[in-house]
Amino acid sequence: MSSAQLEIQLIASLVAVACAIPGTFLVLRKMAMISDAISHSILPGIVLGFFITQDLNSPLLILFAALTGVVTVVMVEFIQKTGLVKEDTAIGLVFPALFSIGVILIAKNANDVHLDIDAVLLGELAFAPFDRLLIGDLDLGPKSLWVIGSILVVTVILLLLFFKELKLSTFDKGLAATLGFSPIVLHYGLMTISSVTVVGAFDAVGAVLVVALMIAPAATAYLLTNDLKKMLILSCIFGVFSAVGGYWMANYLDASIAGSMTTILGIVFLLVYLFAPNQGVFSVMFKERKQRIEVSLLVFLLHLQNHQEIEERHVSHLEDHINWEKIQAKTVLDLALKNNLITITDSIVSLTEKGEEFTEEALKYITTNKETAIEELKKRFFLFRA
Repeated sequence: MSSAQLEIQLIASLVAVACAIPGTFLVLRKMAMISDAISHSILPGIVLGFFITQDLNSPLLILFAALTGVVTVVMVEFIQKTGLVKEDTAIGLVFPALFSIGVILIAKNANDVHLDIDAVLLGELAFAPFDRLLIGDLDLGPKSLWVIGSILVVTVILLLLFFKELKLSTFDKGLAATLGFSPIVLHYGLMTISSVTVVGAFDAVGAVLVVALMIAPAATAYLLTNDLKKMLILSCIFGVFSAVGGYWMANYLDASIAGSMTTILGIVFLLVYLFAPNQGVFSVMFKERKQRIEVSLLVFLLHLQNHQEIEERHVSHLEDHINWEKIQAKTVLDLALKNNLITITDSIVSLTEKGEEFTEEALKYITTNKETAIEELKKRFFLFRA
């Protein structure tokens, strides 16, 4: 592995972690698409910063771009608070307008300046190692590494200092305000960090990958945990894995590095979306099937409790009178037998003492409409679930 390859992966990994931290809070606040708005609308800030400094490497460009990002958020919220349009519509109105202003400013006043819009949007990590930070004869490495590294350090410090406040304002703004934390200050602080992160990653990875790294890892982690600390850690892990894996995928396929990284992010999200233990598609389907079987079991137990006639308690009654299919009837009977809720003698089904107790308690909870209590009841009585 060459030093350039190592530097590319390191830059991509730092960008992934720097994006994952604010991205997690954006996803939790249901503001995921605001990162897309910021990534496009800060272009006029970059252009104005260049007009003032005449230097593409000036740190003032990051400052102006961050301010433009905050202005974007303010404008979106102002339009949204009118009540005439929703947040997604407000975002769709603001960022195309600001992005277009940036494009017009470049076209009219900076045609002879190397300010490539395509590079800003798509980025090219392969070129990052060539832009070095030199102090005299000392080569300190790629500039992108130092820029995004500095942003990451600041982000981590702010996260450690204001974690409790951010957590509280994210989940309960009213309580945060009552305890003396300003949700507005924290909100705009988060938006500022998001803007600075987006701008810092522009030169290396481009706006499209920044948006993907902000949202996809956090959304993936959200399917696996409801714990904020774990979600932050998982977001960083998914981001770094996709960054490194995407690089080697691009290296093998001779394809776009940013595109490959985004593809890996999509694949990881799809796998978690399908197979997550609690919220994955297959897990939800399994739970729904289990619930249907257990509801059928409960219906059958209530039927047994209410009927003492032999013909009503015969095994064949499940198919002939309740209209269950043979497989469903066998599944319900097997589940009841495993949990010692019934006995079967000469094809006649009877409730056990445990079955009687469970049915009586379940009926009481059903009449009071306590669904959560029924789940607790199943946990107490069922050794085996459907």
